[in-house]
Amino acid sequence: MELPQRVKLVDVGPRDGLQNEKQPVPASVKIELVHRLQAAGLKEVEVTSYVSPKWVPQMADNHDVMAGITRQAGVQYSVLTPNLQGFTAAVADRPDEIVVFGSASEAFSQKNINCSIAESIARFAPVVEAALAAGIRVRGAMSCTVGCPYEGEIAPQQVAYLAGLMKGIGVQRVDVADTIGVGTPRKVQRAIEATLQHYGIDAVSGHFHDTYGQALSNTLAALELGVWNFQSSVAGLGGCPYAKGATGNVATEDVVYMLHGMGIETGIDLDLLIDAGAFISSFLGRKPNSRAATALLTKRAG
Repeated sequence: MELPQRVKLVDVGPRDGLQNEKQPVPASVKIELVHRLQAAGLKEVEVTSYVSPKWVPQMADNHDVMAGITRQAGVQYSVLTPNLQGFTAAVADRPDEIVVFGSASEAFSQKNINCSIAESIARFAPVVEAALAAGIRVRGAMSCTVGCPYEGEIAPQQVAYLAGLMKGIGVQRVDVADTIGVGTPRKVQRAIEATLQHYGIDAVSGHFHDTYGQALSNTLAALELGVWNFQSSVAGLGGCPYAKGATGNVATEDVVYMLHGMGIETGIDLDLLIDAGAFISSFLGRKPNSRAATALLTKRAG
């Protein structure tokens, strides 16, 4: 078993983490969070999304946030674009990468966007085409790859089907996401193996939610297959709307602590990362949802 020597993390906190927060987070705070993340050594940050403010009011300041960031050489800034209208709005803000999405669960696709998996990916084809023509990279987020709140367990062939559709429209790399955090290591490995039928290992990333406390175990399971790209959220920002009271994204601090303990390089300064998590948590009026951050902040205070 050859574990990767280096791992690249995408922090999705500013977008995926904050989008469900009920209290408004000003653009200035989001910009400061991005600045702190890149100062800590993050080379990829998912900044915002271009969705209707009616549906996601928290992301209504997308232009202000993108315009306010002091870009750092070597850092990639990605945004979510749910349709051609969103993509057109995003282009003006010069993202390095756009994110499109699809579900491995037919029921989830129907409940959320009222169409089949195949129809949802076909709708993204013009978005992907436009992005590639503009020299913008394209990532595909594959949700519900191991479990769905409506269908239950998802078969690996469903994941392979979705990955094939994404490859077919030109998506360059994909995230294998355990959206509701029900996955366990072997199930996650089967979902990744299904994805590898269509994508090389360098184009596959893991995106694990910690609803049942399995996210770090699932990260290790993905590492065992050679996956070296992962998404996580500073301070564990982001709830899981489909599992009441559950936590959402795995905390970036916890992933970094584990990786560094395994001798795997990330290029991230854990202390500065913890400071970034403490900054946004303080604004939100709560403690960071990260075990490593809690332990190390307590140690600092002592």
